[in-house]
Amino acid sequence: MKIDETPWTREEFTQKLRMEEKKYHIFHPFHLAMREGKLSKAQIQGWVLNRFYYQINLPCKDAAILSNCPDRMVRRKWLQRILDQDGDASSEGGIDTWVHLAKACGISEENLWSLHSVVPGVKFAVDAYVHFARTAPWYEAACSSLTELFAPKIHQQRLDTWPEHYPWVDPSGLQYFRDRIKKANRDVEQGLSITLQYFKTRQQQERAIEILNFKLNVLWSMLDAVSLAYPFKMDEHAHEQH
Repeated sequence: MKIDETPWTREEFTQKLRMEEKKYHIFHPFHLAMREGKLSKAQIQGWVLNRFYYQINLPCKDAAILSNCPDRMVRRKWLQRILDQDGDASSEGGIDTWVHLAKACGISEENLWSLHSVVPGVKFAVDAYVHFARTAPWYEAACSSLTELFAPKIHQQRLDTWPEHYPWVDPSGLQYFRDRIKKANRDVEQGLSITLQYFKTRQQQERAIEILNFKLNVLWSMLDAVSLAYPFKMDEHAHEQH
């Protein structure tokens, strides 16, 4: 039987990418428990401590993409992602607001920055992501950022549920989630534009789906590792996911 190698239209390709949302870590049992208010203080703190390793490596990932990208106009736009995380002389970045989140959860800044609580599985997944950004063609590394297609929903979910379920968390510490909703939408526009431009043939488009799945697996694996380090009871319906 002949395999259909007809490229998807831009609309079809975009829809194929969006369909991968079913594998996003918003459906991970740990995150389902977080949304439903079933995590303990220690489990929330464990997640914040481990996710911080991801946060501090995002600028390294983006700098790797910039170093491999010959397109000046792309570099000018992509540079904003580094500033978003690292901040600059005039404003705080995502790393700073994550520090505020940690403090709001009762975690000392010393403990957070020590990285002593980062479990091996999280470190391995994040390091694999940074390695991919350094060694893959720059447009493939840019494509891997498209998990941001699904990010605004997960941030809004935390803003909606944490004040009710985790009232011990100072609400001022949730600023990271508020900031990322707007910035993620902006970043999606750029990442999607690059992907649609550089992945034209059917084979290339299928490669883009593979890359997006790699990043989805990075995020899912991080929560797998946190779940093992901070065990919790899963509902039966959670086993059906992924």
